[in-house]
Amino acid sequence: MDDVVGVRWDPDAVVFRYPDPEHRLAGVRLDQHAGVPAELLDFAYDGGAWRLAVPAPVTWRLEYRLELRYPDGRTEIVCDPDNPRRVGGAFGDRSVAQRPDYAEPGWLSQPAADGNWRELGIPAASLGAEVCARIWSPPVRTGRVLVAHDGPEYDKLAELGHYPAALVGAGRVPPYHLALLAPGARNEWYSANPAYAQALGREVLPRLRAELGTRGPVVGMGPSLGGLAMLHAQRRFPHAFAGLFLQSGSFFRPRLDRQESRFPWFGRIVRFTGRVVGAASAAGPVPTVLTCGLVEENLSNNREMAYALRRQGYPVTLVEVPDAHNFTGWRDALDPHLTDLLCRIWG
Repeated sequence: MDDVVGVRWDPDAVVFRYPDPEHRLAGVRLDQHAGVPAELLDFAYDGGAWRLAVPAPVTWRLEYRLELRYPDGRTEIVCDPDNPRRVGGAFGDRSVAQRPDYAEPGWLSQPAADGNWRELGIPAASLGAEVCARIWSPPVRTGRVLVAHDGPEYDKLAELGHYPAALVGAGRVPPYHLALLAPGARNEWYSANPAYAQALGREVLPRLRAELGTRGPVVGMGPSLGGLAMLHAQRRFPHAFAGLFLQSGSFFRPRLDRQESRFPWFGRIVRFTGRVVGAASAAGPVPTVLTCGLVEENLSNNREMAYALRRQGYPVTLVEVPDAHNFTGWRDALDPHLTDLLCRIWG
């Protein structure tokens, strides 16, 4: 480990080093969500630095921070100062270790097709609030629409705003509109909330169709709770959707997700997922792709949901991605999996 500065990904282990030549710290611990067991996360002090080697996870990448412990009992969570690679997230920046064979998606560097952006505020009476949308449209007339939950975060942290322009520009998908929906009161709206589903189905989608001059069904997508909310809306308004792309959906189940039981709307979510998993059939099955990280807590409930939807007639693909519950992992799964779904639905 002597030549490690910050972090190094070896074939069998990820190796970390945090310098502390005056031994001012009482301990250092790895903060991660890549499935490394809790008992393996504490660094050991050796020769002026804190050192740790953990088994290499079954992922392309490992997002992490360091928990610094001081002799007076204080703790501090920091990024790795000796690792320049950082990534943004919903809860701030994290340091990143990457497997040597990891490569970013090629579409990130592809030129963008022409298009324009517009902002739209949509009053939603059932929510007593406004749903904000940011819409990208190609210069040609089209009736195709992709609607995304967590839109601003998807754009900022997963480059979703560049994705249609790059793929349309490359001729790999037909031209379409992308509507990025802001989450508003996210935890409340996206937690299988009937009021939100009502707003999406009866107010937001009709207003988007009117704005864009299209009448056809849309493709809906979302990550985490946003994926759950999109499935919830499709079950209530099945003919409003032509397909679903759900990433790491928070399809909580009591026997699989007790760690989420303190979430304020856990009960509402498990009642909905229980009805879906237990249903013998569905009113309007549509082509659906689920993606989920191999080291996620949500993997088991996504497997169960994929099986249930397939049994009910949904043409389902479940993609298990070598990453965790984060926007970079969701970004890296867009192509080819969202690309293939859009081509399947739109031709």
